[in-house]
Amino acid sequence: MRAIRLHRFGPPTNLVLDDLPDLAPGPGQVRIAVAASGVHLLDTALRRGEAGGPLPLPALPTVPGREVAGTVDLVGAGVDGAWRGRRVVAHLGMVPGGYAEQAVTAVESLYVVPERMGFADAVALVGTGRTALGVVETEPPTADDVVLVMSAAGGMGWLLVQAARTVGATVVAAARGAHRTARLGELGADVVVVDYDRPDWTDLVRARTGGPTLVYDGVGGAVGRAALEATVAGGRFVMFGWSAGEPTRVGTADLVGRSLTVGWLGQRLRDRPGGIAGLAARSVELGGRGWWRPLVSTYPLAQAAAAHADLEGRRALGKVVLTSGGR
Repeated sequence: MRAIRLHRFGPPTNLVLDDLPDLAPGPGQVRIAVAASGVHLLDTALRRGEAGGPLPLPALPTVPGREVAGTVDLVGAGVDGAWRGRRVVAHLGMVPGGYAEQAVTAVESLYVVPERMGFADAVALVGTGRTALGVVETEPPTADDVVLVMSAAGGMGWLLVQAARTVGATVVAAARGAHRTARLGELGADVVVVDYDRPDWTDLVRARTGGPTLVYDGVGGAVGRAALEATVAGGRFVMFGWSAGEPTRVGTADLVGRSLTVGWLGQRLRDRPGGIAGLAARSVELGGRGWWRPLVSTYPLAQAAAAHADLEGRRALGKVVLTSGGR
């Protein structure tokens, strides 16, 4: 099989296409002929040699990636043969290996891909979608809310915008750059789109909406701080990441003086009663029903380096996915 391997930490060009032996599923496992592999921003940090979040630095060489979709082509001992030929999506958990034409995983980690859903969409929903549901579960939007979604043209933000619209909230979709805000404009006239590269972007949000009552922040840094300061008194602010390199700074005056409720998704998601598998299953199921649909940028498997470079350079829109065949 072909796979992308990282032999040494460093720039995207360190991701190289190698020929590796075919994989064999062990007892209780299946082998997936991978058609789509998810690329996460955390993958880029690990590639650089920067540990972050719950994942330690991998031993080298390594095949990155933890989200895969495709067709089961082999089953291990003890696995029902009916799985063979089924279209599935899986999150590989703590074990990398997704940037490849084959992946092995426990049968318990499989989710059946709905008939009308493509593999790239399924990959976006099994990982990014489950986290988006965790964000919504942490602070659910209501029809009375003004919801500000930061990094709204990213994989997570695009889904959060749809989740907030579904309940009838007023939605402000914020992103950086004309190419991103133009794409957000396709969501419809009911979504307020702002470019947070503009120095007056928070003034625009206040003028159009009166200010957000709920913020979903995946940016952090100075931009996240500006969003926090724009939040109305008594509002809620949920952090799910910090693409700027550092979390949004929160002080006692924000919590006491303005009565803001501020939360961080990470530990809450990991400690969620019943775990996070149910969120992944629900995310895929909601996608199958058309409740939401991810925004996806696809790259051939051999172009993993370009995918990483575009993700880091904020040139890619939505969820970045590597493809290696199939629909």
